[in-house]
Amino acid sequence: MRRFFLALTLPCLAFSEDVPKIRGLSRSNLLEYRAQDGTVKMAQTPAEWASRRAEALAGFQQVAGPLPGPELRCPLEPQIVEETDCGSYVRRLITYTSQPGGKVTAYLCIPKTALAGTKTPAVLCLHPTENKIGFKVVVGLGGKPHRQYAQEMAERGFVTLSPSYPLLADYQPDLKALHMPSGTMKAIWDNLRGLDYLDSLPYVDRSHGYAAIGHSLGGHNAIFTAVFDDRIQVIVSSCGFDSILDYKGGNIQGYIQERYMLRMADYLGHPQDCPWDHYELIACLAPRHVFVNAPLRDANFQWQSVDRIAAAALPLFRLHEAESRLQVAHPDSDHDFPDTERFASYELIKRVLRPAQ
Repeated sequence: MRRFFLALTLPCLAFSEDVPKIRGLSRSNLLEYRAQDGTVKMAQTPAEWASRRAEALAGFQQVAGPLPGPELRCPLEPQIVEETDCGSYVRRLITYTSQPGGKVTAYLCIPKTALAGTKTPAVLCLHPTENKIGFKVVVGLGGKPHRQYAQEMAERGFVTLSPSYPLLADYQPDLKALHMPSGTMKAIWDNLRGLDYLDSLPYVDRSHGYAAIGHSLGGHNAIFTAVFDDRIQVIVSSCGFDSILDYKGGNIQGYIQERYMLRMADYLGHPQDCPWDHYELIACLAPRHVFVNAPLRDANFQWQSVDRIAAAALPLFRLHEAESRLQVAHPDSDHDFPDTERFASYELIKRVLRPAQ
């Protein structure tokens, strides 16, 4: 089983000029940015790169739709539907209102020490594609093994919030009626409102930010959410991405679903013209902590593509003097989140959100 920090692999991952540009800028040399006069320059500071970051997020929203504004931040009106004693923690099935007319179902796991008054960090736990039990898989209520990270983090003393993903299992919001441009953006907004809910809880320790963890669909959902909200200081993405140039050999049909991004259909057959890619999104996470699990036998996402993306993003982390914060692991497994990598990500979350312990 092979694991490493990305920095150790850079000699064999030199930039290639053959990679198509994205919106006229290099996809692999991400230090390139467009100056105010339209010329392409090389960023020497994080402040100089801010214009490319803004352009990257605008490119993503061109396809996923615009991030909602404060007009949708209505009262959360949380309700507890049921509560279960799980030993060291309680698991609550809750709802909260993420936007006018839109209620989200989620699991909230609370360590009993937090209920007794101990301030406790929190983790946003985003579930993989699961059309039968949905969010139940991450709290250990069925589904495939190695996806129960909300349960395991709660057992380790963290508050966990696990929202449903739109148009999976029992969560079937009417995106058109809610004026949501895509399932992807609906999920992002639901997650951001979930962070607002965590902000409101008196026992949650927000002093070091939050973590977001997800496998597969949850892996890119964590990335998409974090690029829009720096309250998330640790991002764990398991089997969550590769370049859209490499995904299924460049066949992006899988993205073209109502629960994802229907506008990706505009780039079917020519993904190189799509205005966003994970190359830039991973770079946009700097200087935060990023843990990527990319198995060697993942049939969904190519680990070699993940390495190319991480190698391209590393200079941005270096620009922030945070090179060690980008970590990529390659277990010898299929599309899975094995114990070793999963537990390593928990240790990272603990180290960042509980630095004094």
